Amino acid sequence: MTKSIYAALLLAGTSLGLASCGNETEEPAAIVDENAIAGVEVTNARLVLPPVAGNPAAIYFDLANNGDRNLAFRNAEVADAGRAEIHDTIMEDGKMVMGEAPPILVESGGTVSFEPGGKHIMVFELAENIAEGATTEVTLIAAGNRRHTFEATVRSAGDDR
Repeated sequence: MTKSIYAALLLAGTSLGLASCGNETEEPAAIVDENAIAGVEVTNARLVLPPVAGNPAAIYFDLANNGDRNLAFRNAEVADAGRAEIHDTIMEDGKMVMGEAPPILVESGGTVSFEPGGKHIMVFELAENIAEGATTEVTLIAAGNRRHTFEATVRSAGDDR
C-alpha cells in the first residue's frame, strides 16, 4: 500500500510539473528591423536635387558605427531613382576626380561623413515627381548584403549642401 501511495504522489507531482511547463510564458524574440544594421546611426541625411533636371542628384549624410564590428559599405539604393552609386572624390594627376568608390570601411566606434567634395551617393534617373521638402528612402548595402535604410530630406540645388 505504501508503494501505491508513493506511486500516486509521484504521478501527481509529475503532472503538476508538466502543467507548469505548459503555462510558462516565453519572452518573444526581439524583432529586428530587416532594414537596419544594429549600431549604425545616420544623421543629417539630405538629397540635393540637380541644378539641371535629368542630371544626377547627390545624397550627403553623417554615418556613425556604434556597433561592435567593422562595416564595409559597398553600394546604395534610393527608392525614387533608377540607380545609385557610392562615389568618392580623390586627387589624381593634380586634379580632383570623382568616381565610384571602393567599399567604404567604417570601423567600430568610427564615423564617416558623406559630404560635398568627398564621399557621396550619386543618384541617377531620379523620379520626376520628387520635389524639395519631400523625403526618400536610402538603403546602404554592406558586405554580406546587410542593409541599413534611412530617410533623406530632399533639398533644391541652391540650398546649403
